[in-house]
Parts: sequence; C-alpha cells; structure tokens
Amino acid sequence: MEKIKHYGIEDIGSEVTLKGWVSKVRNLGGLIFIDLRNRAGIMQVVVRPESEYYGVASELKNEYVIKVIGKIVERESKNEKLETGSIEVEVSYLELINRSKEIPFMISDDVNALEDTRLKYRYLDLRRSGLQNNFVLRNKITFATRKFLNNLDFLEVETPILCKSTPEGARDYLVPSRVNKGSFYALPQSPQIFKQLLMVAGFERYYQIAKCFRDEDLRADRQPEFTQIDVECSFVDEDEIMTLGENLVASIFKDVKGIDIKLPLMRMKYQEAMDKYGSDKPDLRFGMEINDLTEIFKDTEFSVFKSVLDNKGIINAIVVKNAADKYSRKDLDKLTDYVKTYKASGLAYLKFNEEVTGSIAKVIREEELNSVKEKLDIQDNDLVLIICGEYNIVKVALGALRCHLAKELDLIDKDDYKLLWVVDFPAFEWSEEEQRFMACHHPFTSPKDEDVDKLLTDKAHVLSKAYDIVINGYEAGGGSIRIHDGNVQKTMFEALELTEEDIQNKFGFFVDALKYGCPPHGGFALGLDRLTMLLAKTDNIRDVIAFPKTASATDLMSECPSPVIKEQLDELGIALKTK
Repeated sequence: MEKIKHYGIEDIGSEVTLKGWVSKVRNLGGLIFIDLRNRAGIMQVVVRPESEYYGVASELKNEYVIKVIGKIVERESKNEKLETGSIEVEVSYLELINRSKEIPFMISDDVNALEDTRLKYRYLDLRRSGLQNNFVLRNKITFATRKFLNNLDFLEVETPILCKSTPEGARDYLVPSRVNKGSFYALPQSPQIFKQLLMVAGFERYYQIAKCFRDEDLRADRQPEFTQIDVECSFVDEDEIMTLGENLVASIFKDVKGIDIKLPLMRMKYQEAMDKYGSDKPDLRFGMEINDLTEIFKDTEFSVFKSVLDNKGIINAIVVKNAADKYSRKDLDKLTDYVKTYKASGLAYLKFNEEVTGSIAKVIREEELNSVKEKLDIQDNDLVLIICGEYNIVKVALGALRCHLAKELDLIDKDDYKLLWVVDFPAFEWSEEEQRFMACHHPFTSPKDEDVDKLLTDKAHVLSKAYDIVINGYEAGGGSIRIHDGNVQKTMFEALELTEEDIQNKFGFFVDALKYGCPPHGGFALGLDRLTMLLAKTDNIRDVIAFPKTASATDLMSECPSPVIKEQLDELGIALKTK
C-alpha cells in the first residue's frame, strides 16, 4: 500500500498506484472527483469524460473498494485541510475491486451516529481516521515500552490465561473444564502470582504486555478485558522501582508525543491527596484545593454544623474564584443534586461581594464569616461551597465537585499533563459488606517495615509499600513491593482472616514457593488502554480498544455473550438454573 499522505508537490509528474475505499464521489460538470481513502490518508482522484474508465467511475459509491493508476498533478482548487490537498491523481486506469452495501453512518471523524450503532458496525467505525490514529498511537506506546525495557535487560515472558481462581478483589471470569468436570479455570485479573513466581525462579527482570480480565461494573474508562504493561524486578526497593516506572513513562511521552516530562516526579502521600483533593488520584492541572473549616466552627451555634461536629464530623470547603455571578440559585441546586450522588447530605454556599450572601450567610456569626474570608483568602465575586459530615463522604464529594466545576468552567488546559506518584497507601480498608478488613491492593503487598507488628493489632494504621502513578486525575498505573518473607505473608493472611484451608485452597502453591529462597522484589503495571486514552486526549476508553464492550459488558457486533446449545453444556457437566 502506497503511503498517500507522504505525497506532495515534489511528486508532481510521478505515476502512482493506489488502492482503497471511495470516501466521496463528486460529478462536477463532467469531471468526476473521487476521494480515495486508506489507512495512509486521502487522495483526490480525477476522471475526465474522455477516459475509458468514465463509466466505471460514474457507478462508484461510498465505501466501494477500488484500484487506481495515474499521474500526480497539481490541484487547481487546493484543500489546506488535507495533507495531500495541493495535488491530485489523473486516472489512467481504474478498477472496481468490490462493492459495498449502503452504510449505516458516514465514515468521518465528525460522525453523529449513536455509539451503539457504531459499536454494532465496529469494522466500519474503525475506518475513521481519528480512531485509526489512536491505534497508531497505541502501537507507538508498545514499541517504546519494549525498546526501553529491552535496553535494560528485561525479559518479555508470557504467563497463563487459564489460571486458578484466587478471589480476593474483583470477581473472576470462570472457565469450566471439560476434561475435569466440576472444576474451573479463572481468567487472570493480572499476572500477579506468576510474575512473583518468575522472581522466585531467578528471572530478576520481567515484563509483559498482558491481557487481564475483571468481572466488575463498567464505566467510560473501564472494560471487562484490558491490557497492562506489567513489570517486576528482584532486589529493588520503593525508590528504585518508582524511578524505573517514571523513567519508562517519560520515555513513552518523549518517543510517542515529543513531550518532555520533568523528573523526578512529585510524590504525594495518600493522606495528603485525600485531605486536599478528595481523591487518591488528584488532578493537579488546576487549583481549587479542599480547605478544612472545622476549627473555625468549633463553637458554632448553627445547628447543622453543631450536630456534625458533635458526631465527630468535619466541615470542608472549596473556593471557586471569581464565579459568584456565574452560579444562580438554580445552578447551585443542580450542584447540590450532584454532590448528593456522592452521599453528601447537602451543599451550603457563600457569595462574597460588598455584601455576603448565600444559604448560610444569615445563620453563622460575623466572626466565623471573617475567619472563613481570611483563611480562604477570599476576593470579591468568589464563591465558597461547603459540605459537612463524615470524613470520607465530605472529601470524596468535594473532590468530585472540584473536578466537575473545573470542566464546567473550562479551567483545564487539555494540552497539559500533570503526573505524580501517590504513596503510603493504607494496607487495609474496612468492608461494611463483609464486616472485616480487606487488602487495599492485594494480599501480597508488603506493609511498611515499621508497621509489620501492627498487622494483627492495629490494622487501621498499617501503611503499605504501595504506589500509584497518576496522570491528569487518572490512575495510570501502580504497584508495590511484595512480601517475600513467608512469616510476614502468613501474618498478612491471618490479618485478612483467611483460614489455613482458605490459604491452601487459594494460594497453597504460591505460599510453598516462598519457602525456596524468595528474593525481595516489587513491580508495577501501567494501564495500556488508559495511557493511550490520555495521550489520545479522549475520555472514552472504547476509543482505544479495537473491539470493546459496552457499559453492560456486551459486544454488539458479535452479539456476545450469547446462549450455547444444550450439548455444549452437557459436555461440560453444567446445568443452567431457569430462575
């Protein structure tokens, strides 16, 4: 296939052979103009009335497949929007290779067809240059990754897709075994155990562009099957593995987009991220940090605030600079409804001008108002939005509101990239559903050395050697130093309230491996889909996956998941419940 977009004025007079699809046909007073499109670009082709191929050209329709031979000439009417807009090809030979049915939507980057329609005909949607460019970008990322890691003596090793089910996180996708009826494989949520076993095996430096599967609720930036750049090293500490990770990311940014990332990356503790941004993946492209007003209102007479403080709650706020006149009462009611989706009980507000107005302006004391103004460095026309309640609810709601307002007020430079590491994550989180502490990451994450003795006595205050790399408010990757000491691993399982039977059934082979000279090791994984999404400047992960699933985990094109015939189920020894 000749590279259309590489032709220019300097190629005038050259004879070329082009093959592709008809993007557009125009008959202008006898001359027929054809826009021929393939992955390499678009070229205008002209067929004159005297041409022996004029009849063939007259029958062409959009998405017909054709072959053209002709000479490059200069265009009279140039199109600056096309890379080939200064030239065209005069046809000396035209062949219709294949016809196309009438297409359900136009193949163009400004397509307005419903996403479900485009997913049903994904093979047509993928003809759009915008989507194809995303996959060129994705290919460049994987190439840059392999180049970087291979130069550091990493080995690319494939790990199994059919694995043992070891549920301690998202739900597994299960695969029934025909040979061993009643037993199941699981699709890997990550290569976690296998890459650690490779460290036990002495490989020391491993990586893989790995396919992973998680049966979980979906959203715009999540899919049931996804790809990650998976890396593991022996004899490293947190600083060394984070340095490796950020150097890899910087290399990808430079090779793929020509963007220089300043290193070392900033590191922010998990607690600071939650306190200031209400998220463990803070977007630093704009300000609007969360401020704690709890101390200002410690002696308040306002009943709502007083009740919250009596119940050990907090009062926090964000300042929307120079925006008081941009938000009407109706607008603020909408913001209130928005934060309620994050379990906030409500949203109070203050507008500062010559006169202070707002939902609580008349129910808080003047000295409290002055303290708020001083603490938040308030200027005329500033809007203060306040949420009170339980710590996690307040922080998460204000964190979400902060990002919502930044998009609404166009405060984000879409060409900017802000990267950081979030470190010192809690090792455990409390599960209301199971009424026990669960591992925040996975049960093989090493606790901080100074917190090992708290594993059984003070789980709420155990920090882990875990780290996430955050790009523009997205968790782009993360990892941890792993537990390599069998006794610490045993204590961790005990802390997670796993019985000896649970441990043996789920992780027995792995626990045994730790007894055979396991080196200290750690690693990280970068989400290839999400990294591509960020560099492609789209907020929909389906734009960077060739054949994605919908939000309900279905493939509209191949119509799966789908029922199977009874004979297949019988062969597997499976019966379906009718209710």
